[in-house]
Amino acid sequence: MSCDLHIHSICSDGTQTPEEIVAEAIQKKLTAIALADHDTVAGVETAMNAARGSDLRVIPAAEISTEYQKTEVHILGYWIKLDDEQLHEKFRYVREARRLRAEEIVRKLRSLGIEITLEDVVAQSDGVTLGRPHVAQALMAKGYIKGVQEAFDRYLGRDRPAFVPRYKLSPYEAVESIRDARGCPVLAHPGLGVSDRVIDGLIEAGIQGLEAYHNHHTPSNTRRVLRIAQERGLLVTGGTDSHGPGGSHPVAVGDVDVPDSCAEGLVAWAREHGAPMPE
Repeated sequence: MSCDLHIHSICSDGTQTPEEIVAEAIQKKLTAIALADHDTVAGVETAMNAARGSDLRVIPAAEISTEYQKTEVHILGYWIKLDDEQLHEKFRYVREARRLRAEEIVRKLRSLGIEITLEDVVAQSDGVTLGRPHVAQALMAKGYIKGVQEAFDRYLGRDRPAFVPRYKLSPYEAVESIRDARGCPVLAHPGLGVSDRVIDGLIEAGIQGLEAYHNHHTPSNTRRVLRIAQERGLLVTGGTDSHGPGGSHPVAVGDVDVPDSCAEGLVAWAREHGAPMPE
């Protein structure tokens, strides 16, 4: 049995609706999924409603992008209280920073002779969270590029002419916010450049688990993360990090072999800690 505990929908920078994600997960007979959109839980209830009457468990989650000493660190928050006002205020602040970033990217693109507006970018999203993938999709819709990855290679990637760094919380702020919302903070894809020293600091800050199984993890990445989790008594999670078929690195829901024990561990944690578990 398999699960997928890291999926993005159109509510952030994915290309599938929550309903489409749930339908795919049910079709593939996954036991559990977590919709972990960036800085929003807007699609979680929709996904849970779509899964009602099936055997699929939908675990509420969100992913928060942070930075520590120039290293990008992503924190997943599972079982967060969906109506926690302090967390929503944090999300609103980050989303506004994303919108301001999108405006600056558009200005840079227009200075390069590309006729694009912020409205073109917003039209590629559901209006909740804006990101570079939405800019890429707007460029593709205008005929300037043929694919999302081309946009990053030519314009939007680091050191490219329209790159704009975005505001990021510290990972410690993210962990604290998730814990305040009664959630379970987990370090996402630590195999992608997160050092043991940073992991140690996050464990001291209250991180509860590590994402061992991930689309971009090598077997040695996974073995390292599993070893650290076992040595430090942490939960193990995993997921595709799927952004749908239209993402810059397409991977389908459920296409990473994540043992069902990962979902079971999260459920056990929620029961032990009295976390909100929506029916």
